[in-house]
Order: sequence, then C-alpha cells, then structure tokens
Amino acid sequence: MMKQAAGHGLLFMVLFILPIGSLSYSSHVHADHHRHKSPFRRVLIGHDSEKYAVIFDAGSTGSRVHIFRFDENQDLLPIGSDMELYVSTKPGLSSYAADPQAAASSIRPLLEKAEAVVPIELQPDTPARLGATAGLRLLNGDAAEKILEEVRKLFKNESTLKYKDDWVSILDGVQEGTYMWVTINYLLNTLGKSYSETFATIDLGGGSVQMAYAISEENSNKAPQVSANETYVLQKNLKGTNYNLYVHSYLNYGSKAARAEIFKASRNSTNPCILEGYEGKYTYGGVVYKVSAPPTGTNMRRCGMLTRKALKINAPCKYEKCTFNGIWNGGGGDGQKNLYLSSSFYWTALDAGILKQNATAGRIRLRAYKDTAKRACATKVSDVISEFPNVEKDDIPYLCMDLVYIYTLLVDGFDLDASEKVSVVKQVKYKNSQVEAAWPLGCAIDVISSLTTKTSIRDI
Repeated sequence: MMKQAAGHGLLFMVLFILPIGSLSYSSHVHADHHRHKSPFRRVLIGHDSEKYAVIFDAGSTGSRVHIFRFDENQDLLPIGSDMELYVSTKPGLSSYAADPQAAASSIRPLLEKAEAVVPIELQPDTPARLGATAGLRLLNGDAAEKILEEVRKLFKNESTLKYKDDWVSILDGVQEGTYMWVTINYLLNTLGKSYSETFATIDLGGGSVQMAYAISEENSNKAPQVSANETYVLQKNLKGTNYNLYVHSYLNYGSKAARAEIFKASRNSTNPCILEGYEGKYTYGGVVYKVSAPPTGTNMRRCGMLTRKALKINAPCKYEKCTFNGIWNGGGGDGQKNLYLSSSFYWTALDAGILKQNATAGRIRLRAYKDTAKRACATKVSDVISEFPNVEKDDIPYLCMDLVYIYTLLVDGFDLDASEKVSVVKQVKYKNSQVEAAWPLGCAIDVISSLTTKTSIRDI
C-alpha cells in the first residue's frame, strides 16, 4: 500500500506506474507525464490551508472514487489540471454477494490511486468515506453487511487515510438525494442564495430515483411526518442561509429496478415494452424474468399503460398532492422551476441520440424522451444498431422500455410539463473545469464540514 512509499518522489512515481486493470478514468484524468508533473508538484507542497476528501461511490453498476481538494473556504482547488480526480471500476460491490473478500479487493485499486494523490502528511487527516447505494440495499440476508465489513477491514488495515467504521455504510436514499442537491447547487454557485434561486435535482440511479428541491416555509409546514424517524423535509444551513429541503428516494424505481417492476406488472412472459424479435431473460435482485415481445410486437401505448401501472400512478393520495405511489410531492414552487437531471437520465439520452455524442451536458425538452421512444419502439431488435448505434449491447432489448419509463416517470410520476426545458448532466462546469454531477461532492462537503463543526447530514 502507499503508506510504505518513502518521500514525495516515490509517491509521484507510483501514481503513474500503478496497474490499471479494469479501472476507467474520466476524460480529464488522461494526460501525459509531463503535463501533470508541475501541477502535482504544487499539490505536494504547502498544505497549511488545504483539505482533501476521498469519497467512494459503491453503486449498483460499478464502484468509483472521487478525490477532492478544498481551501479553507471550502472552495475546490485543482488536482493536477482539474477540480477532482475520478476513477471507476466495474462491476459493483453487489456483484460479489457470494464473495465479500473479492468485493473489498475490487475497491483496493481505487484506494491505491487515492493514496497516490493525497500528500502523505495529509493522509491521517483526510477522510475516506464509502457510500453504497441501491445495489447493495437490495441484496438478501446479511450479504451487504458482510461486504461492508470486508471493506472496513481493508480501510483499517491497509490505508493511511482517516477512517471510521460508520463511514463505510449503505447510503440511505435521503442522504443520496441531499448530497446530489448540494453538489449541483455548489457547482452552480447558488448555495447561500434564496431558495427560489436554487436548482431542483432528480437523480436516476440503477436501483432508486431521488428528487430534491428547496421549498418555502409555508410548504415545509405542511410536510407530513412519515414515521418517528423519517420525514420529507430537512432543515439545512448552507453558506449562512437556512433551507427547507424536500427530499424523497423511491427505492425500486431506478433504471434497472424499474424494468423488473414493469415485468412484474405484465404478469406474464410477454411484454409490449420489449423490442420485437427479442427473447431472453432479465435478472435483477436475484430474480430472473423471462421476457419477450408479444406476438403482435412492441406497442408504445400499451407499454406506457404498463409503466403507469408499475409506478402506481393511481395509488390513493392522502395529501394535497402526490407524485406517484401516494408520495407527498413537497408542494412545488420556485425551488422546483429549474431542474437538473442526472445519472441514467443522462446516459439514456446520450445513448439514444437525444444528446450529441461526447456531450457532458445538454438542455432538452422532456418530450424528447417520448419522441425518441416512438422511433425506438417501432424498431426491431435486429435493427437497433443501425438506428441507434451508441446503445450498449445489454440495453438494446430494453430501449423502448427505458425511454417510455423515463418520460412516464417525469411527466406522469412527477407531474412535470412535457414541454419543459431541463438540464441533463454528467458533468457541470466549475471554474473552467468539468466536475462530475454526482452525490460524492456533496458528501465530501458534508464530511469536511462535520470534522470542523461536528455536525453533518446524519445529525440533522
């Protein structure tokens, strides 16, 4: 491990000779040795007023590490030539349900990369936090806890970074949604402004979808108490401004989990959302679904009806207004008027050609998902590659389903206007750099703050 490295020269050299294996990098990590030599030299000296945070995102489809560097005002400082270091690996921890040690080992290369970046003298004070999301939440029995315990052992025994047992945990949906809202508004420089100037976020992961936005005091006072330990609204103070933050996470309604819900709703092996000509199986959460298009072929209208059924659009609503499945919607208002969509919203738009290839963000109207679904649902599975050349192989049979689901979720589920223009993002521009639009930055801000103020999102 990197704690055996002696001196800055060796630390710098190790950064560039570590085996890459199955790691993948964001585009800004690719650079030659000479390009990074000077910036990294600057990183390794003069640390009096800087702090680092190392955040692991253990998602359902893969694991990623985000390394951030902050000044005393919690403004991001560059690492090399960009504002973060981001490295990923596949598959995710949940793929190792039967082998917890292998799960922890899959994290080791990410940990080594982080330790190669954080200056040695700062590592004992640099928090390392791993948040597992919906993929691990859905494992049966104690499989998830066994995996997390092996990761804790890895951090404790092999890492020089600051570590606490409870920093390796399953991230609950409220935390995930809150962190994403903080990330987007931090990068857009709206934290500290009035709630009406902030941006709403909807983050579509593999297993769950989170909505978060700032609401008025009036709407906050109407918030129902779900249970003794659960609420729809968090009170947060960010950059001197108090916010009432509506946050809700819908487990089982992420992009991968929703497919399973739609298969359940069809109650048989044929499904009008499946592209004509496909016959196979879909596995999610340990359950195998036999899937194929009906003899009459793919049908977008019937797919929409089935999707609304899976979303439980018509479930009883006990409140003034609900999203879907009887969930209070937060009351709406100015904090929801500017919307940022992330994760699977972005990837589906990119793969289906709604966004230009290589675009890290774009402005689209919500109906673009429906317009593209019309084309996709009319395409036979054998013709997808010619019509939609950028769709991942494993996603081809579900292209119609995924597009219909996203449109239905946003328009019927969240009651958004189909003509509304929204931002769909993977990265957000910050100080002339591109930073990942993901919950780890919000988590990093929270954990750095908690070390100083002794308060965090968990304490609120």
